[in-house]
Amino acid sequence: MVSQVIKAYDVRGLVGEQLDAAFVRDVGAAFAQLLIGEQGGAPANGIVVGYDMRDSSPELAAAFAEGVTGLGVDVTEIGLASTDMLYYASGALDAPGAMFTASHNPARYNGIKLCRAGASPVGQDTGLDEIAALLDQGPGAAANSEPAGSAGTVSQRDLRDDYAAYLRSLVDLSGIRPLSLVVDAGNGMAGYTVPAVLDPLPIDVHPLYFELDGTFPNHEANPLDPDNLVDLQREVCNLGHVDAGLAFDGDADRVFLVDELGEAVSPSAITALVATRELAKEPGATIIHNLITSRAVPEIVTEAGGRPVRTRVGHSFIKATMAQTGAIFGGEHSAHYYFRDFFRADSGMLAALHVLAVLGAQDKPLSELMAQYSRYAASGEVNSTVDDPQARMVEVEELYGDREDVTTDTLDGLTVSFENGDWFNLRPSNTEPLLRLNVEASDAGAVAALRDEVLAVVRR
Repeated sequence: MVSQVIKAYDVRGLVGEQLDAAFVRDVGAAFAQLLIGEQGGAPANGIVVGYDMRDSSPELAAAFAEGVTGLGVDVTEIGLASTDMLYYASGALDAPGAMFTASHNPARYNGIKLCRAGASPVGQDTGLDEIAALLDQGPGAAANSEPAGSAGTVSQRDLRDDYAAYLRSLVDLSGIRPLSLVVDAGNGMAGYTVPAVLDPLPIDVHPLYFELDGTFPNHEANPLDPDNLVDLQREVCNLGHVDAGLAFDGDADRVFLVDELGEAVSPSAITALVATRELAKEPGATIIHNLITSRAVPEIVTEAGGRPVRTRVGHSFIKATMAQTGAIFGGEHSAHYYFRDFFRADSGMLAALHVLAVLGAQDKPLSELMAQYSRYAASGEVNSTVDDPQARMVEVEELYGDREDVTTDTLDGLTVSFENGDWFNLRPSNTEPLLRLNVEASDAGAVAALRDEVLAVVRR
């Protein structure tokens, strides 16, 4: 079971089948043991714990705290939180953290995102493998291997208003005009955090699905799927005179935007916009982008005097590269946006504030503002279920490998780039027998032709 729930970036599984209180108690003990071993004693500021609106989250978070305190480590519980609120708590309190959430996954799932003090990520190569090794010793082994002289304490702290104020301190919104927004919280944690962040601003919010409900009765809290943007787009168009729409995922660390016409705004365009704003403050700085963002991103970063650095998909790779390069900002195609001044962590709400600052500083509509950052056509992510993902990738590479107008690289899956600027990336899922295809080209027709050519091999 351990190998099934310890993923590349977090712990995640089916509640009652793969995750229960006893198992999560052991995860807490293993995490505490990892930190004690690294620091030569209990973390000075304990471990901060938050959780989302899923029915199972409070019980699992409490079990985790039992495992932690059993090894003599203190716990600060912040209660209901978005993932970026937990990252704020980890940074502000200088404490390791644990966030109970399964993000956009269905209601029967839950999980744990772990970080060290300062919101530094704990991934497969930075601690999760060691936690898995402790758990593999059997139930209760992690808790019994390092008996504590005395149990740690548990205290409660409400940080929502502090988190909201900190976000607003990072973006100058003092002169914005009154704005009207539709916000779809998807019954997730944005229903809890958005009012705290936006209520002090001259923004009229039309809420959709702000009721916290981990069964997701209206639609999946996964705005990466276009089907889950339909309600937001309809509401924006029906209301009229709305400046923009925002859609958050279940744990509210990602945000997707639609413009005043109800058209989806590419996360790559948001990355480029925020990058230019950050570069205006620090000319010549480094900006991170993953390899699936539009090639417009490095182009615009370079034009703005910045240094673009390409990295693999995934928050642990982005955050590690940010630390290595001193980057001020990073963006992913999946609408994760990372900020040096937010502990190198990702915050969809902070990215949204940057867009609102630009939108509110002038009178142009969002569609017109974003046009300058959207230079190419893209397929979006196209998933294919296959029996042998690696074999299919080899066949695709062989199809293009001998062409003189093509270059390939394997930084993350297979990326094939053409001399005319078109490209595609094909990479396997970390958790499912899927291949994920992303295509970008000069126009929609070229995208469709290249997409179909690749899929003819992948799905044969």
